[in-house]
Amino acid sequence: MANMHSGDPGAGLQAGLQGSAAVNHGFIAAIVAVATIGGFMFGYDSGVINGTQKGLEAAFGLGRLGIGVNVGAILVGSAVGAFGAGRMADAIGRRNVMMLAAGLFLFSALLAGAATGSGIFIFARIIGGLGVGAASVISPVYISEVTPASIRGRLSSVQQVMIISGLTGAFVANFALARYAGGSTADFWLGYPAWRWMFWLQAIPAAIYFFALLVIPESPRFLVAKGREAEAHVVLTRLFGSEEADRKVVEIRNSLSADHHKPKLSDLLDKTTGKIRPILWAGIGLAVFQQLVGINVVFYYGAVLWEAVGFTEDNALQINILSGVLSIAACLFTIATVDKIGRKPLLLVGSAGMAVTLAVVAYAFSTAVTGADGAVSLPGHNGMIALVAANLYVIFFNASWGPVMWVMLGEMFPNQIRGSGLAVAGFAQWIANAAISVSFPALAVSPGLAITYAGYAFFAAISFFFVKALVNETRGRELEDMTG
Repeated sequence: MANMHSGDPGAGLQAGLQGSAAVNHGFIAAIVAVATIGGFMFGYDSGVINGTQKGLEAAFGLGRLGIGVNVGAILVGSAVGAFGAGRMADAIGRRNVMMLAAGLFLFSALLAGAATGSGIFIFARIIGGLGVGAASVISPVYISEVTPASIRGRLSSVQQVMIISGLTGAFVANFALARYAGGSTADFWLGYPAWRWMFWLQAIPAAIYFFALLVIPESPRFLVAKGREAEAHVVLTRLFGSEEADRKVVEIRNSLSADHHKPKLSDLLDKTTGKIRPILWAGIGLAVFQQLVGINVVFYYGAVLWEAVGFTEDNALQINILSGVLSIAACLFTIATVDKIGRKPLLLVGSAGMAVTLAVVAYAFSTAVTGADGAVSLPGHNGMIALVAANLYVIFFNASWGPVMWVMLGEMFPNQIRGSGLAVAGFAQWIANAAISVSFPALAVSPGLAITYAGYAFFAAISFFFVKALVNETRGRELEDMTG
């Protein structure tokens, strides 16, 4: 999702800010770096489960359905967290919601590692999910609201680098703990098994996130919406200078509803037709398709998946790390290109690439054979074909839909409905995530991995036509100019 500095997002920030002399480069780099720690936490909390499933099964006596429920519990919380955070951000502010998320991450990490039963563990993961959902939608919004339009895409894309850095950090921690202890279920420090320490380690970045948030300002768009224009002017002056601050306060004020009422869910309806605004359907579609292509099957079940086709636990955990590193490299490509070639072209290329590579993975898994000892393997070179195709798929996703979906959700909605739009789209994204993730263990058995991956390939192909027909380019447009 390797540590918090994987891919050196700070260097990417500074590079992205070059050529924008009117802005306070250092200040923007600092606050974006802090905001994207939420992405790191999002990634770590999502990825840590990948190496703990044997421990959960042994500790709580779980079967296949039980594993699916325990793994998927975070997604229930994430859906609620995403919806609640979008609405709450309009009430108490973007920064305060991120601080609440940091507290939830810390509590969840400590409780999940200490859980004595499946019920307590599920509760802990739901609490963590509330934090994940909140961070997933509020960090991109906050970043989009404090950065210049000309480089907003690349700075917002840093969020995905940090998500993957968090995932990779979890993979590395899981691998190191399992290797040192002699397995994920073997005892480690203080007599507790390694899988528990995989959760407890998360408390460190969670605490860093909370205290770092204390030093960044509130979003100026939120401040204007709450009638706190003097405070907004101070923040905008620090970001862009006094002259630009004067202009931006007026623009933001004018972009809000004519009657200046507080943002509310009913703003998502077109006042003339009474129907849901087209921009919301576009946002929901982007959010849902990002999950229907099956990316989180790789992130949540990667270790189990590769063991299922003949790799050892040690090798499977190393493959997870490789996927994380490739993901970061792909995100860095997006940071370099998203403000040059645009959001829509990247989404189209990503859809096409994912459709092809997923189809190849499906073919490879269709050749799986079971030996006399019951072990499953892929004959000939098909194991390597599956590995290469799966990692190419990860590259295509993280060069396109991974970061670009979050960039667009953070910027595509008009100011008046940004919080509400994010609430609904974020909720839809996590419901789709839950449907894919919870269903995978059963689908892997029947109808099997080949048909399951063919289904993900189908959705990737459909997403190409969705983007072509319904998604509008947002590159270089000011947030105050967004319509729909």
